[in-house]
Amino acid sequence: MEYLAPPLVSRKWLLCTMGCFLGYLLVSYSLQRVYRPSTTIASFPDLDGTAHLSKKPSTVPALAEASAENYVEVPPVSTAPVPSEAFVQELEPTPTPPPVIAAMSPRATTEADASPQPSAVAGMAFSPSNEADLLSPDSSPVHVTNSSGSPIMALPPKQSNDIDANTSSYSSQIIATKEILQAEETTPGARATEEGNVVKEKKKKCDVFDGRWVYDRKRYPLYRSHWCPFLTDQVSCQRNGRPDSDYEHWRWQPNGCDLPRFNGSNMLERWRGKRVVIIGDSLNRNMWESLACMLYSSVRRKRADVKLHGSDYKVFRALDYDCLVEFFWSAFLVELKEREDHAKILRLDKLPGEGRRWLGADVMVFNTGHWWTHRGKMRAWNYLERSEQLMEDMEAEEAFQRALRTWAQWVDRNVDPGRTAVFFRSISPEHKRENLHWCYNQTHPITNETYLQWFPRSMVSLVETTIRKMRTPVTYLNITRLSEYRRDAHTSIYTSRQGKLLTAEQRKEPARHADCSHWCLPGLPDTWNVLLFASLLMGTTPSIV
Repeated sequence: MEYLAPPLVSRKWLLCTMGCFLGYLLVSYSLQRVYRPSTTIASFPDLDGTAHLSKKPSTVPALAEASAENYVEVPPVSTAPVPSEAFVQELEPTPTPPPVIAAMSPRATTEADASPQPSAVAGMAFSPSNEADLLSPDSSPVHVTNSSGSPIMALPPKQSNDIDANTSSYSSQIIATKEILQAEETTPGARATEEGNVVKEKKKKCDVFDGRWVYDRKRYPLYRSHWCPFLTDQVSCQRNGRPDSDYEHWRWQPNGCDLPRFNGSNMLERWRGKRVVIIGDSLNRNMWESLACMLYSSVRRKRADVKLHGSDYKVFRALDYDCLVEFFWSAFLVELKEREDHAKILRLDKLPGEGRRWLGADVMVFNTGHWWTHRGKMRAWNYLERSEQLMEDMEAEEAFQRALRTWAQWVDRNVDPGRTAVFFRSISPEHKRENLHWCYNQTHPITNETYLQWFPRSMVSLVETTIRKMRTPVTYLNITRLSEYRRDAHTSIYTSRQGKLLTAEQRKEPARHADCSHWCLPGLPDTWNVLLFASLLMGTTPSIV
């Protein structure tokens, strides 16, 4: 007869076996935690105090002693911003790191660099990223800022199963990190040689107006035209039937530095309680529409107020920020007066009467130029007035110079440079047939240097000379050259004339009706405002930001 164990004994045997196995696993896990080597951590309190590289306390006495020997104190790293001069951004030379540790200040990789895009303009070619991928997938870099404001990425040391080898590796790499941070702490414009001597170097300057156009579909445009119902028919190319949209996706990239990415909320916060006035001709009105739309798309619609008083005065108000952005029409920056007989007199020694409304602004952006070159029936005046004397003829450059002098004297007498930042925008180029790059039917920027500037260079020099002689600091927004490449960004036949959209018949005659002066929105004037934003952030203006 076969023997069968009672069911109770079988259950006890099974439970005993499972308990022994779980106990074995628990003991093994405990022993592993006790004898596991410690890891190195980096602590950078607030990035402005003393930085310490230390080891976590170990449960084993021998390991605790090894931790104490490898404690290193790293000098504090200054994060103070470097002051910049007008129109430029100061850039410190990046020290060459030792091969022991990865520490560099790479140019930020843009989205345009990361993805394949159409080729950029010749002379404005794409710049591949100089950033080297020095970090392993398992590494977590520690970000520090050196005295020039450039980020340092320190590569943490890899762990070793051998405690002694691990400790030695930590020591050598911690010392290397300390040397790098000390080198970065040297005075701006200096570098340390291998012998420990400090060699002075000239600071590099970045001219944000010198660069190239990069095609960037991910970051541009900054807004969509239908977001801003107040955009006029004159600049709403997409709404008017323009079939292409590539002109909206070009981003200006300065040579040697990056522009701060425009942030409407940030700009409004910096302009909280401030008043911005843009004064000039229809090209500055083009700039105002762009700026108003950039800000309008950054706030709640019910908390923005836009009032259009014809073409001569427009105002945008962000209610939550108490920020006011106004446009005043003044094509000459001096008074154009009409007599009872309808004769028009341009008074070179007197500002327009609404000039008193410009006062008290925190930011002022002026322009003039195009209307001074009109001839024949296009000329806006019948007589010029100088020292209360009327004259029919005067050289355009002389009249322009007198008007600029009148404007400059008014600014010097009435504007407080401690409160108000003053800008003067340079000439916006046209692309007519005489420029060799007619804007009609163009979908791509100029790819060579064959553009011919029609506006007299002597008159441009008068503006620059006048600004240099003024007591009040004036920032010169030199957008002329970068705008010359953009033959594709004009409104062309997708616009209005005298408040009416061009008819189908008029569009068939582009030689007569194409507008190669004004710009589509979104489009080129957005870049002008990004440069205005950058100039304010770069510390070239009073303490309004």
